[in-house]
Amino acid sequence: MLALRHDGKSVMASDGQVTLGQTVMKEGARKVRRLYQDRVLAGFAGSAADGFALFQRFESKLEEYRGNLERAAVELARDWRTDRYLRRLEAMLVVLDTERLFLVSGTGDLIEPDDAVVAIGSGGPFALAAARALVRHTSLDARAIVEEAMRIAAGICIYTNDHLTIEEL
Repeated sequence: MLALRHDGKSVMASDGQVTLGQTVMKEGARKVRRLYQDRVLAGFAGSAADGFALFQRFESKLEEYRGNLERAAVELARDWRTDRYLRRLEAMLVVLDTERLFLVSGTGDLIEPDDAVVAIGSGGPFALAAARALVRHTSLDARAIVEEAMRIAAGICIYTNDHLTIEEL
């Protein structure tokens, strides 16, 4: 899963692969969602069931805080850190809108990257490196950067495929 803000655009992409151990169970999963009147993007890496549970929790926080991304992310991170049920979830979440980008984890981490690029999941380090290089050394737009970085990651990581879901704000 890769997300970035670049030249006024916010883009998030994920591959579609869901594995169980070393077996591919699904190739076309949708790990990126539009939330809160299509103004927020959220994506997960990790357990699919846990990721979907996080989508629901985060969406309720967005409703509660009227679309305030930062406040909803802070409250989800706080709940995730302190709630016994939530602490057992095995997934990570990335959320963004046109102004902010956050990584939210079950240890209570809420990270806003300095360079507005973040990636999670097994192919995340590869996608992150490719995206950072493309941002710095090409004139590609945000969507093209995300798509190419994800294809590079899929070519390297055996747990990442090239069945991409890409959403843009």
